[in-house]
Amino acid sequence: MDQRNRTMIMVFLLCVIVDMLAEGHTLDVCATCHANAICDDKLDGSGKVCNCKYGFVGNGRTYCQDKDECAIGASRICGHHTICHNTFGSYYCTCLAGYSPSNNMEVFIPNDGTHCQDIDECGITGLCGDGGRCRNLEGSFECSCQLGYQVHNGVEPFHPHRDRAFCKVVDCGRPASVEDAVLLSVTGTTYASVAIFGCDEGFVRRSGDNSSVCGADGQWRGATIVCEAVDCGFPPAFNHSHMLWNKSSRMGTEVLYQCNSGYHNVGMGNVSTCTAAGRWETPSMLCEETLCGRPTIIENTEQVWNNNSSPGSTVLYFCKEGFSNKGGHNVSICNENGQWTSPTLSCQEILCGDPPILPHTGHVWNGSSTPGNTVTYYCKIGFYYSEGENISLCTSNGYWTKPNISCKAKCGPVPFLANSEVVWHNRSVVIHRCVDGYHSWRGGNVSVCGSSGLWQKATLSCIEIKPAINHLFVLNEKCVYWKAEKYEEDTEVYKVTYTGSRDYQRSFHDNRKRFLSSKADRLELCLNLLPATNYSISITAVSARFTTTITTNTSLTVPPAPVVYYREFETPVPTLRLHRTPDTLDPISLYQVFVLPVEGIIMFDCSSAASSLEHITAQIAVRHVGTQMDFTVGDGLYYGGFFNEPLENGRNYYIILRAVSQWKMALKSSCVLWAKVRGTSYILRVSSLSAFASVGLVALVILIGYSFTWFFKKT
Repeated sequence: MDQRNRTMIMVFLLCVIVDMLAEGHTLDVCATCHANAICDDKLDGSGKVCNCKYGFVGNGRTYCQDKDECAIGASRICGHHTICHNTFGSYYCTCLAGYSPSNNMEVFIPNDGTHCQDIDECGITGLCGDGGRCRNLEGSFECSCQLGYQVHNGVEPFHPHRDRAFCKVVDCGRPASVEDAVLLSVTGTTYASVAIFGCDEGFVRRSGDNSSVCGADGQWRGATIVCEAVDCGFPPAFNHSHMLWNKSSRMGTEVLYQCNSGYHNVGMGNVSTCTAAGRWETPSMLCEETLCGRPTIIENTEQVWNNNSSPGSTVLYFCKEGFSNKGGHNVSICNENGQWTSPTLSCQEILCGDPPILPHTGHVWNGSSTPGNTVTYYCKIGFYYSEGENISLCTSNGYWTKPNISCKAKCGPVPFLANSEVVWHNRSVVIHRCVDGYHSWRGGNVSVCGSSGLWQKATLSCIEIKPAINHLFVLNEKCVYWKAEKYEEDTEVYKVTYTGSRDYQRSFHDNRKRFLSSKADRLELCLNLLPATNYSISITAVSARFTTTITTNTSLTVPPAPVVYYREFETPVPTLRLHRTPDTLDPISLYQVFVLPVEGIIMFDCSSAASSLEHITAQIAVRHVGTQMDFTVGDGLYYGGFFNEPLENGRNYYIILRAVSQWKMALKSSCVLWAKVRGTSYILRVSSLSAFASVGLVALVILIGYSFTWFFKKT
């Protein structure tokens, strides 16, 4: 309806009202109220008035139109976390997803204090699935895995309605075998399952834990049982018996006992067996003796007998004094039958004949050559007694004992040798030696009085002593230099022995030997000395029989870069591997592991012991490494006093491995990039160089090795 028509209607209505008033009629206001209005009394009591109903706006008579309450905003009219819905003449409210009304009605008007409150979705059993752990959020929730479960097909935290991730129970699989042990029982293969081991047959437990537990990382850990083979030791011995035994003392070994000759077993059993308990079973064996009585008597003989008449005992027959053995067996043995064997010895009277003649001597004798008679010898005129026995005896075997008297001619005063002195002498022998400051070079040092009465003079040559090796020194920790003193232009052989040890590496020993032949008076020999080692170097001039020693300490060198394989991981507990050369001569003392979160700019100086100390997560002595080491980052354990703190989800990390050599006050190190743990992509820069890819960075770290600064920039 246009404005003109509305005006005409208004004029018409006013005319009707005026006519009615003129005719004396009273106007019924309530009859003029709009359909969406109500008729109310005026506040001053002067009549009625038309007012639009709640939810409508207008003059109450000609129009009342719908009021859009939601126009002022859902949070103002319905409250927080709501949606406002306008209706004809009214409105209603509903809660956003993740919220519920406090009056538990699906729709509401908040005039009674109703409001939307967070729904605790975690109250729904099994919302996160088996092994899941629910965490309520404002208007939502998220899931993570309980201990003993790992997230599968995604990462934590996850939402089961929009993600495909779920929690899967940790399964360690079949327990790893243990040397010399068998698996007795296992409760399962999932987290916290326990496997019990026992020693195999023939082995006993000496130390260690016999249980292994399935860990949250899917690995069996804990079984340290040490089983040793059963050893019964030396078997028991029985009197008058001997053992037939292969010298083994392992389980099942048998020992066979036999009575010695002259004894027999009157007990029960003769076998002892090594049992699984580590003890020998003892048989009830008893060996009794068999006797032969007194031995046979033979004419012109005497006996040597210990009065023992048991089997195996012997009697030795010999001819009486003055009789000689003319043949026959002279031993009688008690056999197992209790009988002495018969000897066949024959004895005949002895005569020695004439005594022996010795040079430069005469003798005194009574002319008898029967056993027991003697001859006495003496030196003739012009000779003197030197040494030896001068009596010969006619023995019971018919021979004179040979006297060893020595009669020597008289030679006069001892001979003189230049630069020497006499150490010892008698009438026939003189021993010379060089005086102080001189040493023997060639010739013998003994003068002997000959049978002609003349001295056979010593040929000793005494020359002034000079050190065969002097001015010994070591240059550049590699070569030894010395000056040689020789008395002739002969080739001298030098033996060079050098021994190295390390204070920090007790098992290290470097023992080597070199030989050098030379006529020179100034010599040089270069040795391949190892770094960080205490050396003792001895040089011996072989023909001069002279040795001198010098000590030196080699300095510490930069250790070789660790041999690792760079990898990138998408797990907060990556396991990394280090390979170490079997050559244990390298001076590495320990390894350090650094975990660097890639945020902003981080400076890392490999050569500084205190550099990035707050990022160190493990320190491992080299004696615990062997030839290979597996290390799990973030396992929550302590290594060398440093806490291997778990990594945070959603962050990027670089793992650095540093090899450290320490000796006395010196310290050298080299570093290598070990791994990257997933997160937001970053660029790694070294010094002022451009960014490198991960594998390229590993090569650069190995090349630089000693000290460098890393810049991490987020892209």
